Amino acid sequence: MDVIELLPRLRLLRFPVGQAYLWRDGEEWTLVDAGPAGSGALIAEAVTALGSDPRAVRRIVLTHFHEDHAGGAAEFAALSGAEVLAHRLDAPFVRGDAPGPEPVFEDWERPLHERAVRLLPTGDFARPAEVTELAGGEVLDIGGGARVVHVPGHTEGSVALHLPQHGVLFTGDTVAASPVDGSVIPGVFNLDRDRVLAACGQLADLDPDIACFGHGDPVTARASRALRHAARG
Repeated sequence: MDVIELLPRLRLLRFPVGQAYLWRDGEEWTLVDAGPAGSGALIAEAVTALGSDPRAVRRIVLTHFHEDHAGGAAEFAALSGAEVLAHRLDAPFVRGDAPGPEPVFEDWERPLHERAVRLLPTGDFARPAEVTELAGGEVLDIGGGARVVHVPGHTEGSVALHLPQHGVLFTGDTVAASPVDGSVIPGVFNLDRDRVLAACGQLADLDPDIACFGHGDPVTARASRALRHAARG
């Protein structure tokens, strides 16, 4: 796992598939997404290397239930005592109460998905025993007030996390950066692509300066412009 500093208060954690983020407020940290199953110990090591005890991570905000984002949540929550938060529409899948719905694949997405699945750990998908449910619209005690934005389309319970005081937006998989040329594109492997495009426009209207994606390099300046481009599909 690679750890990349984006801002003095913000780190990107890059896994073989997908990525997560650490945000610092004083002595406390928030983890946005948690990587695939087996990532908990790696995240704990990263926090320790940053000079903090893993117990300084007070919460894990999951942008959606897919395994490359929620798979490591149970393990890291057990190590740190962090509270796990997810939208109420995705929470049952994170808990393991029911299997989550499969994406509606476009033909060109199928080989990409097959390659991604081969990079994920095999075995059981670890899930947190308890999840605090979000509805969207909440303001969390992160970065001077972080708003939870419900952006269904990638999954029904997908959320973004917006820190307006810092111009930072965590988009989850609603938006991505292309591995080919780094261009900002709508996310793939969605339930409803049309709603994803609408969500890209919704996120652009928040006028973020920095956009942190679930896949691909973040945009670190004038992110709203890139998000508007993505909304055009």
